[in-house]
Amino acid sequence: MSGAARVYGVRGVVGGGRREPGVFGRAGRAGAACALAWLAGCAQMPPRLPFEHDLAWPAADLLLLGEQHEAPDHQRLAARVVAQLAAHQRLAAVAIEMAEQGRSTVGLPTDASDAAARAALVWDERGWPWQAYGPIVMSAVRQGVPVVGANLPRPALRDAARDPALDDAVPAAVRERLRTDVRDGHCGLLPDAQLPGMTRIQIARDRTLADTLRALARPGRVVLLVAGANHVDASRGVPLHLRAAPPVDRLYTVRLAAGAKAGDATPGFDETWPTAAVSRPDPCVGLAGQMAR
Repeated sequence: MSGAARVYGVRGVVGGGRREPGVFGRAGRAGAACALAWLAGCAQMPPRLPFEHDLAWPAADLLLLGEQHEAPDHQRLAARVVAQLAAHQRLAAVAIEMAEQGRSTVGLPTDASDAAARAALVWDERGWPWQAYGPIVMSAVRQGVPVVGANLPRPALRDAARDPALDDAVPAAVRERLRTDVRDGHCGLLPDAQLPGMTRIQIARDRTLADTLRALARPGRVVLLVAGANHVDASRGVPLHLRAAPPVDRLYTVRLAAGAKAGDATPGFDETWPTAAVSRPDPCVGLAGQMAR
């Protein structure tokens, strides 16, 4: 979406505490109200975000939220967005990086259990803790909104790594940037011979996410994608593929940025929502030993 990027500050996003199954209550507007009340918790409410006061937000068919997986506030914010859009009958579907393409909650009743939703999505608890992401899924299920896996299926990874056609799916400069991301993401320890294949997998993932969104798009309603921030970055991720033929122009990107300051903007995103900083162990510590196994 064109125009200057907008920035919103987020403080004390929600209260803490472990989430229990069924927290969203009954379906319908009452269920959504309960969801929003729970998500607010006992913490001080943050400054109002656009989806809380502008019922026309976003003016797009596709809304892409780019999160940091280790930031709990980001998953809580995503669940708030789901609850609010669903409460106003604007949400057509929720696509998530956390489940593979071909998996969905379609057909589940609004009172389905967490276990049923996890089974429908063939949830990988090792990669994506349900305690963090389950509330996003269940907020949609309670409102009768389908949750759809959008990531590249694991059996397709090998073929993607060996597919040279993927090299031309993005501009050369983007491909080089993705290669750098892959190298840095593995702390410089990945053998150079593996970089082309790993970069193709990243491109294939972005394209699969984009294809899923394109198939779900419903003019006049919103399809929400929840994925890592790099996937949502318009300069190198999913939006590049959505703007390829046939182009999808009505899309909007939001960066959830842990540790950012109010007023910070992020290139490649239409809006930035700063949240509290998070601490995490150095991911490179011990990686050399793991890769040598």
